[in-house]
Amino acid sequence: MHIFPTPILQTPRLILREVCASDWQQILHLRSDPQVNALVNRPLSKTKEDAIAFIKKVDGNNKAEKIIYWGIVLPETNKVLGSICLWNFSEDRKTAEVGYDLSVAAQGKGYMTEAMQAILDFGFTKLGLTTVEAFTQSNNAASTKLLGKFGFDLLADRKDETNKLNAVYALNPVNIDV
Repeated sequence: MHIFPTPILQTPRLILREVCASDWQQILHLRSDPQVNALVNRPLSKTKEDAIAFIKKVDGNNKAEKIIYWGIVLPETNKVLGSICLWNFSEDRKTAEVGYDLSVAAQGKGYMTEAMQAILDFGFTKLGLTTVEAFTQSNNAASTKLLGKFGFDLLADRKDETNKLNAVYALNPVNIDV
């Protein structure tokens, strides 16, 4: 599987594309906004340098094929309003974890549903994944609802050792039907 460079994916309203240094303001916003990060266990970005360092890290991981990280953009603005990624690939490359975030202003408009559909289709059809997992805090109602739309199953016996607040979900391709 060769996944570099990051493929551009299109949905009816969105373009999913690689992030670049010129996106630093939007990435800084996503990684520093208290509302976006309230239910995510990650270090907050505080400066332009933090955002650019994150973009460089993502780029290096993209090149090493450890992650496929897309910025979610509206074609008319080309500004990143969120991100979605496949990462944490299993050794046999059949399982990956999905991660995502979205600016507060873009929430509730169906953008993440479109982005999720696009990357699940890509993961299952182009990458040959058999399972996509999602780790989300149990009290994250919006994320749980999104996962429910796609038929993700709660793995009640599975725990996230790095974040005790997370619930673990999994999806196999036969479950996809939004």
